[in-house]
Amino acid sequence: MVILPAIDLLGGKAVRLLRGEYQQQTVYSHDPASVAAHLAACGAQTLHLVDLDGARDGGTPNLPTVERILAASGLGAEVGGGIRELSSIERYCALGVERVILGTAAVTDPALVREAVRRWGEQIAVGVDIRDGYAAIRGWRERAPLSAEALLSRLEADGVSTVIVTDISRDGALQGVNLPLYETLSQRFSLRIIASGGVTSTEDIRALRALGLYGAIVGKAWYEHRIDLKEAIAAAL
Repeated sequence: MVILPAIDLLGGKAVRLLRGEYQQQTVYSHDPASVAAHLAACGAQTLHLVDLDGARDGGTPNLPTVERILAASGLGAEVGGGIRELSSIERYCALGVERVILGTAAVTDPALVREAVRRWGEQIAVGVDIRDGYAAIRGWRERAPLSAEALLSRLEADGVSTVIVTDISRDGALQGVNLPLYETLSQRFSLRIIASGGVTSTEDIRALRALGLYGAIVGKAWYEHRIDLKEAIAAAL
């Protein structure tokens, strides 16, 4: 199982939000590129980057910051947040990003997802952010009119191979992962699932690996020194 350290970008800074609330943010660094270089030194192979400005407002406002992060770290990366147009996907792929993550667009524009998969194949992933069983969109501010499982079924049928599933209630709360959720989804779908939200300990990592998940995202727990990244990577092997 792969461990993906997260760098969430807001106004060019590395931040973390609590349960997706923009007014509950903690700034961890004004230089995300230096954070990425440190993660590389800890043994990370792939980063999970989120443009929070883009998730809220659309567009790719932190693309220059993403470019600096890639250059400084030499790591692979998946990037999401506000990617709702084929032109945005193209810009990120041109930077050498390994995966581009669609979120809101996967709910509101299924045809875009199908076209993106046709053009870029496994480079296209989808973030399925869950609150009370439903998908949340537009920076987690709105509830989609379909359940998370209905969305996953549609994505699977449309040829998406990788999904990042976030339990919003656990995100940034340091409360551990929602293992029953991931167990249910891993049994029902053949998608490669990356767990996000609440990964707090190496025990969480081992439990997710035992479920056969493809990956896990580590965010606030690393910033708050609750988890050692080298140990997390070793526990995922």
